[in-house]
Amino acid sequence: MTQVLEFKLPDLGEGLTEAEIVRWLVEVGDVVAVDQPVVEVETAKAMVEVPCPYGGVVTARFGAEGTELPVGAPLLTVAVGEPDGDRPAGEANASAARSEGSRPEGSRTEGSRAGGSGNVLVGYGTSEAPARRRRVRPTSTASTASITPTAPTAPTAPMTPATPAASAAPAANGRPRPAADGPVPVISPLVRRLARQNGLDLRELAGSGPDGLILRADVEDALRAARDRTGRAADEPQRQTAQTRPSPAAAEAARTTRIPLKGIRGAVADKLSRSRTEIPDATCWVDADATELMRTRAAMNASGGPKISVLALLARICTAALARFPELNSGVDTEAREIVQYADVHLGFAAQTDRGLVVPVVRDAHMRDAESLTAEFARLTEAARAGMLTPAELTGGTFTLNNYGVFGVDGSTPIINHPEAAMLGVGRIVPKPWVYEGELAVRRVVQLSLTFDHRVCDGGTAGGFLRYVADCVEQPAVLLRTL
Repeated sequence: MTQVLEFKLPDLGEGLTEAEIVRWLVEVGDVVAVDQPVVEVETAKAMVEVPCPYGGVVTARFGAEGTELPVGAPLLTVAVGEPDGDRPAGEANASAARSEGSRPEGSRTEGSRAGGSGNVLVGYGTSEAPARRRRVRPTSTASTASITPTAPTAPTAPMTPATPAASAAPAANGRPRPAADGPVPVISPLVRRLARQNGLDLRELAGSGPDGLILRADVEDALRAARDRTGRAADEPQRQTAQTRPSPAAAEAARTTRIPLKGIRGAVADKLSRSRTEIPDATCWVDADATELMRTRAAMNASGGPKISVLALLARICTAALARFPELNSGVDTEAREIVQYADVHLGFAAQTDRGLVVPVVRDAHMRDAESLTAEFARLTEAARAGMLTPAELTGGTFTLNNYGVFGVDGSTPIINHPEAAMLGVGRIVPKPWVYEGELAVRRVVQLSLTFDHRVCDGGTAGGFLRYVADCVEQPAVLLRTL
């Protein structure tokens, strides 16, 4: 027996509450298999293909591309099971009535439930969706019996106000309108969607199909008539408006572009605003001679094996500095009024993508060498550019490294990545005049900046951290003491 199951937008994890539909991968009427991706959505963290835990025929989709849906909102409905089309109408109806009548209410609900796959998103899981089944209406003329899925529709305002007398009156073709509290005689999900998208109340229509069935032509006729009425009423105001010149403010507004703060852009705006609101930050900076660091990197790469990146060397310096100054590898629990120091270093790094700024996280950075850090930076950067980072790869950082030198700038006062306590900024490494061993020379110089939460430490700790980082940049051999 056919059952219609409703698949809702699952919890994508890490506190995400909504997602935007980017692209539908199936159409109404398509046959889908269990765990087949049906829609691509964009969260505040990444692009995700959402698989459906049911196999069957798609009967309805909810939301057009670009629509933002909250977690738990219906995504689509799927008709699961074998149809009753091979049995006569009387036999199918009688069988359905007997099976429904012979089972208690509780078991009826359980019996109509199909188990989900549980694999909507790896690492998050979904619960089983309850089966939705419409009551079988006995018919005298139908040659087959079917259980018709009814897609849940958002309440819409009727296009014309209806009074009780008007709703009870017959339509122009002599057929009665459906009762106010009875089922709407519609079978096709396409007809329901067309009416819903145009704000049309199907109870105000008299169907031209068998037994008053509302067809697509009925909906289109009603919409056409409504447009004609609206067009005639709007003609006169439009003519008067065309004769008046818009005010300067209106003309300026017409040239203004408004961009919604949603998706990654909205998430970044919320996090940065929260950081500025909650964290009393301060910044210190220092110039460092990076000539020896660049020579060390060149020697490493000349020895064969995978190439070592500058970012990996800076990350290795950061983890060594955090071991000496653990106050900066921490956060603040405002509710408990406690500073929480972390034993492990999960190092975030800022990555600019076409979709906006993201901060992937390298787990257990303090346990990795330069080669491992280089490989992980490359993997996460590629995933960020492709929009394939998982929520787990974008959260849980304890300290952030921001290499804004790739944009050709020397310095910055970065905003702390809430709820962390500090961020190290690195400018471009360029040749500059520098006093080296008592003489003026051209050296490769970099500006380093540290923005820190003044609640977790004082300036002495922050200055000591930054000075140690600068010393390691100028003399990489300093790191040998901690290796």
